[in-house]
Amino acid sequence: MFSGSVAAVSILATPAFAQDAATSGAAIQRVEITGSSIKRASAETASPVQMITRDELMKSGKTTVAEFLQTLTVDGAGSLPTGFGSGFAAGSTAISLRGLGATSTLVLLNGRRMAPFARADDGQKSFTDLSTIPMQIVERIEVLKDGASSTYGADAIAGVVNIILRKDFEGVTVKADTGTSRYSDMNQNNLAVTVGKGNLDDDKYNVVFNIEYKQSDSLAASDRKDRNWIGHGDIRPWGYLQNTQYMGGFITPGASSPTPTGALRDPKTGNYTSLGGCQQFSQTVKQDAAGGCLWSQDQFRDIQPQVESLNLYTRGTLQVNSDLQIYTELGYSKRNSSFMLAPVSATPNVVFPASAANPAGVTLYSNDLLMAGSHPQNIYGVDTRVRYSMFDLGPSNHIANNDFTRVVLGAKGSNLGWDWDAGFTHSRSKLYLEWTNQLNMNVLKSALGDPKSKYFPYYIGAQASKNPQSLYDALRLNAISNSSTELNIVDVKATRELFALPGGNLGLAIGAEHRREKLDNPSLTGSEDGSSNISYVAAKGDTNVSAIYAEVLAPVLKTVELSGALRYDHYSNFNSTTPKLGAKWTPVKSFALRGTYTEGFRAPGVAESNPASQSTGNSSVVDPVRCPGGKPAAGGATSLDCNITIGAVKLGNPNLQPEKSKGYTLGLVWDPLNDTNLSLDAWKIKRSNEINPLSYVEAAALPTAIRADNNLVVNGVVIPGTGTLLLSKAPYQNSSYTEVKGVDLDVKQRLRLGAYGKATINLVWSHTASWERADKSQTFQFAGTHGNCDTSDCAGTPKDKINLITSWDKGDWNVSANVNYRSDLKNIRYEGAKCAVTFADGSNAPNGACRLPSFTTLDMSTRYTWSKSLQLFASMNNVLDKVAPLDALTYGGMSFNPMDASGATGRYVKVGLQYKFD
Repeated sequence: MFSGSVAAVSILATPAFAQDAATSGAAIQRVEITGSSIKRASAETASPVQMITRDELMKSGKTTVAEFLQTLTVDGAGSLPTGFGSGFAAGSTAISLRGLGATSTLVLLNGRRMAPFARADDGQKSFTDLSTIPMQIVERIEVLKDGASSTYGADAIAGVVNIILRKDFEGVTVKADTGTSRYSDMNQNNLAVTVGKGNLDDDKYNVVFNIEYKQSDSLAASDRKDRNWIGHGDIRPWGYLQNTQYMGGFITPGASSPTPTGALRDPKTGNYTSLGGCQQFSQTVKQDAAGGCLWSQDQFRDIQPQVESLNLYTRGTLQVNSDLQIYTELGYSKRNSSFMLAPVSATPNVVFPASAANPAGVTLYSNDLLMAGSHPQNIYGVDTRVRYSMFDLGPSNHIANNDFTRVVLGAKGSNLGWDWDAGFTHSRSKLYLEWTNQLNMNVLKSALGDPKSKYFPYYIGAQASKNPQSLYDALRLNAISNSSTELNIVDVKATRELFALPGGNLGLAIGAEHRREKLDNPSLTGSEDGSSNISYVAAKGDTNVSAIYAEVLAPVLKTVELSGALRYDHYSNFNSTTPKLGAKWTPVKSFALRGTYTEGFRAPGVAESNPASQSTGNSSVVDPVRCPGGKPAAGGATSLDCNITIGAVKLGNPNLQPEKSKGYTLGLVWDPLNDTNLSLDAWKIKRSNEINPLSYVEAAALPTAIRADNNLVVNGVVIPGTGTLLLSKAPYQNSSYTEVKGVDLDVKQRLRLGAYGKATINLVWSHTASWERADKSQTFQFAGTHGNCDTSDCAGTPKDKINLITSWDKGDWNVSANVNYRSDLKNIRYEGAKCAVTFADGSNAPNGACRLPSFTTLDMSTRYTWSKSLQLFASMNNVLDKVAPLDALTYGGMSFNPMDASGATGRYVKVGLQYKFD
C-alpha cells in the first residue's frame, strides 16, 4: 500500500515488496510519481504524496474534480469554491494547498501545465481552473505535499496537484446521474460517455474519447429562509446588530447605506432622511429606529450559481515500433455560470487609471451625485446628496462564460539507453464576462441633478414608475469584457540508469523546457474613465521562460536512498536556481524514515508587475482611525467602523522580485501489521519576499487613502481626515514572509471479514500548528483564527481538518462513508486581536468565548453491480443535514463560512447508473 494515500493502487506496493521482487529476479513494474522524472520500482518516495484513485473519486459522490479536492484536509483558505460568485474569478474553481493560495499551488494535467484562468483572483493571483478537467476519465490524482520547483518550475511553493487522465480504454461506457437537495432544488444532471478502441499490444494503437455534460440549477438565498440563519442578511434574531454586511438602508450619524426608497442629506444637520414607501420594497419587518429603510440582500442574492458545462477530451496513441510511441491529447471545456447579486448602488466610489482630467483616478459619487433642488422629490429645495439602491433597475446578474482549449503533441521512446519524452503543448483560456444592470453614471448624474437634461427628473423609490423606458435604456449598462490567457510549451526529458551502487543502479533524469505565457485581461466596459459604477480591473503582458533541470536517484545502500534535483529558470528580468534534496532510510521492510528539503519560487505575475495593471476589490478591515484598539473612537464612530468593508486598490509594481520559499518535511512510514499502514509527516514552508499589497493598516495611513467627510467631532471641534474609510490605494510590494508548519497523519486499516466481505478504514488528519505572516512592523499568527482576511475571504485557518473514510465491499455491493471535520476557529482576525464580531449588546459573538464552532458532516454512497455491464449507484452528502454555523465575518458565504457550504445546501441526494457496452 502506498502509505500516505487516500486509496491505494494495487501496483503501488510497499517498498519492501519492490525490493523482494528485485532480489528474486521477478519483473519490476516501474512507475513515475509526481515530483520526480525518474521511474522507480517503489512508489514510496522521500516526498509525501497523497494518491486518490479513480475508485475513490467514484465512491465520493462528488460531481467535479474541484468539489472532491476541496474536501481534502490539505486544502485551505484561498481555494475557490463554485459558490464564490461575487469574487474576481467567479465562474472558476481552484485548490489552495496549506492555505498559501491557489497561486502557490501548481496544478498539472498529465504532468504538464495548463493555461491559467483568464482573470486573476483578487486581481492578482494567477491560478489553474479545475473546472476545465473532466471527472469521468480521471485515472488518479497525485497530491505532492512538498514543493517541486526543481522539477516543474514556478508556482509549486505549497505543492503540486497532478491530475492524470486515462491513457488507454476499450469499449463504450455511459454514465448518467441526477441529484436534488432535501428541499427539491439546486437540481443537477450529469451525463458522461467514454469510447475507446484499440489495444497497444495487439493493435498498436488506442484512441479514447470522452464527453461530459453537467447542468446545475442556481440556489437563491431566499430558498433557504427556513434553514436557520443560512442566506439571511438580517441576523438580529440571533443577537447581532442590524448594521451588518448583507443589510442595507440603515442610517447612522452623517451617513446612510444605499436604500430602495432613497435618502437625502439634510444640508443643515448633515444627517440623512429616508423618503417614504419602504413597505413596498423591503421584506424586513423590524425597521431601523433611526428612520432608514432596512432591506436584506437575500431578496436577490444567490448562494450557488447556475452552471452548465461541456467537457471534451480525446487521446490518441500510436505504437510505431518497440522504441517509439507518438501521442496526442485534445481537450475542450466550455463552462457557463450565472450568479445573481443585489441591485447596484447609485453612489459608488470608483477607481480608474489617472488621467489629465482626473489625476487622482478616483471619483467619489458618494459626494458628487446630487439631487437638484428643483427635483420634485427633493424635500430640502437645494442641491443635496442622495443615497439610493437601484431596485427599479433590477438585480445584477454576473455571467461568466469560460472556453478552454488544450492540444498536446508528443512522442516518447527509448534510444541509446535513454527513455525520453518530448512534446508541444498549447492551451488557451477565453473568458467572457457580463455584468447586467450596471450604471451609466453620466446619465444618472444629469437625470438627478441637471434640470436642463432630457432625462431630468429621474424619479426614485416609490415614484420610479413615472420614469419613461427611454431613461432606463440610457441609464442601464451591461458591462462586458473578453479576456484570454495563452500558454505554449516545448519540453523534453530523458532518463536512464547509470552505474551500479550497493543498493541498485544510479538513476539520472535531465530535461529542458521553454514556455511563453500571454495574458490579456481588459477591464469591463465603462470602467476605464469612471463613467460607470465599476472600478477598473485590468492586466496585460507576456512572459518567456527557458529552463533546464537534472535529477538523480541514488540507492547508496540497500536500505538508503538519496535523491537530488536542480533546476535553472531564465526569465527576462531575473533568473532562479532551485534545488531539492531527499532521503529515505528503510532499516526493515515495514518501516522507513524520509525527509526532504526544497526551494521554490513564484515569479511576479503580469497583474502584479505591469505598471498599467490595476485592480480594486473589497477587504474586511478595522478602521485604524475610527476604531483604534478595536473600540469606536469618540466623536461619532460606531461599531461598524470596527468591521467595515472598503475598496482595496492594488497597483502594479515593475520593481517586484520573485517570491522565494524553503520547505522541509520529515516523516515516517510504518506497516506494523500486514493490513495496517501508517504515515506521519511534519512539514514547514517559509515563503519570503512575498508579493502582497501594502497592508490595509499602512495603506489607511497614506495620503492616498480616501475617506468620507463625516469627520469625528470632539467637543465641538471637527477632526480633519477622520471620516469613514472608503478606499485604500497601495502598490504591490515584496513584503516580509509567511511561515506555515504542521503535521499530517494518514492511517489505513484493512479488515478481512470472511463471509461478510472486506472493509477499509482510512483516517487522514492535517494539523496546522502555525500559520504566521509578518509585515514591516508586526507578526500575525492566523492558525486557529478567522484570518487571514487581507488575502482571502475571511474563511479562516482551522488548526485541524480530518477525513475519516470507510468502505465495505460484499459481493456486488459497496457502501462508503466519509466523515469530514474542521476544527473550531477563534472569531478574531489574528491571534491576540479582539473579537472580530460582537452581539448587539456588545458581548463577544458567536458566543462568550468568541469562537466559531467546529463543523462535521457525513457523506455516504453505495454502489451495486447488477451485471457485468450495469452498475447502479447512489450518494447522499450531509446525511445528517447539519446546518453550517452562523458566521457573520466572512463574505464568502451569506451568514455561513464557505468551508461549510454543504451545511448551507443541506442534505443532497444523487442517483445514477453506468452501463458498459461489450
